[in-house]
Amino acid sequence: MEMAQKLTSFASNLKYMTGFNNEFSSEAIENTLPPYGNTPQKCPYGLYAEQLNGTSFTSPRTHNKRTWFYRILPSVKHKPFEPYNMGNFNGDWNNRFPNPNQIKWDPFELPEDPIDFVDSLSTLCGSGDEKSRHGLAIHIYSCNKSMNDKCMYNADGDFLIVAEKGVLGITTEFGKLLIQPEEICVIQQGMRFSVHVEEQCRGYVCEVYDNHFVLPDLGPIGANGLANPRDFQTPVAWFDKDYFKPDGFKIIAKYQGKLFKAEQDHTPFDVVGWHGNYVPYKYELKKFNVINTVSFDHIDPSIFTVLTCPSLKPGTALCDFVIFPPRWSVAENTFRPPYYHRNCMTEFMGVLSGQYEAKKNVSTGSSTLHSMMTPHGPAASVFEKELERKTVPERVAEGSLAFMFETYLGLGLTEWGENTCKKRDESYYKCWEDLKSHFTELRV
Repeated sequence: MEMAQKLTSFASNLKYMTGFNNEFSSEAIENTLPPYGNTPQKCPYGLYAEQLNGTSFTSPRTHNKRTWFYRILPSVKHKPFEPYNMGNFNGDWNNRFPNPNQIKWDPFELPEDPIDFVDSLSTLCGSGDEKSRHGLAIHIYSCNKSMNDKCMYNADGDFLIVAEKGVLGITTEFGKLLIQPEEICVIQQGMRFSVHVEEQCRGYVCEVYDNHFVLPDLGPIGANGLANPRDFQTPVAWFDKDYFKPDGFKIIAKYQGKLFKAEQDHTPFDVVGWHGNYVPYKYELKKFNVINTVSFDHIDPSIFTVLTCPSLKPGTALCDFVIFPPRWSVAENTFRPPYYHRNCMTEFMGVLSGQYEAKKNVSTGSSTLHSMMTPHGPAASVFEKELERKTVPERVAEGSLAFMFETYLGLGLTEWGENTCKKRDESYYKCWEDLKSHFTELRV
């Protein structure tokens, strides 16, 4: 990809994760980290020590998330926050009448006028409340402009960014990450980041308020399979040597569902060294190790879970991030596409490339929402075709990649998602209209 090559040096050195609870450390200048202790009376090179906590101080050690920064200036040095234009980035779903129908969106518009990542964020649907730290929201971004002298952080929760079109160069306090299509990036609560682009970019963002994303337990699968910890990558320390910004630098904060802006005279990307286990990370979805049946029957889609954000209810996720990659299907005497289904969970699906295996009219850039207990499944034409297919080993979903955000919450549509975006496919329901009865009465 030409743009990816242009940005190759943007994040040329990444660390491999070896586990979500492991301690990481990185220095842009040797001997930046104190030789012992985290808060020496005088930090090396005259730096400031600052801690970023992703969990409470008293969380159990296995769940405790925090990182120590050693930076040129602490984050506290900024002017007061003022309200910032929200655009279509809002949670007005609670004030709207619910819609239980199957919903499909055609690919969202790419921008013609310059707009950066933050200003392009538009909310499709969501549930819950940021103040009580419970719920999630699903947004899309569609941008073509870099965030110059501007960054964002989310005080309400974590962002899981799914890139569909275009390359994102993401600068964080920890260093830089390069996110290409069919890759994901997780920016956790409170982490400051800026997005650089050199082309039109589009993708999805799942925002969770309650908890952090983790790898799912493997249970009987055993030690290996699905997303392997070694394939997740974190940035190495990097700082902007021109850290003073006489023309000003904007900090955009998402706080209690609203956006705010503060000005300061220096960049937040001034961390010379850091250590901890609370980090941003990226993952290439093509590295997912698919698990499937080698005998018969259709295994539940939970076997495709890349990351999960657990809820307080055991075995139930606030959000599972699931993908449907190319794979071999060898199940005998089995209907292979997704079966007709009514779920106590809510399913939002997007297509990153190709055409979704169960619908002819759901292709790159399209997305769907099937709310809890709303029936869904393969289109009539797909069903008829599959009845006649010989169940021999074959590649499924070749040349395509779809994903799903699945949650036990009921999601409400925003005004923008339901009407203003003008991308809803009002004829989506018609893909099931040609389903016909194949019932044959048994006569003795």
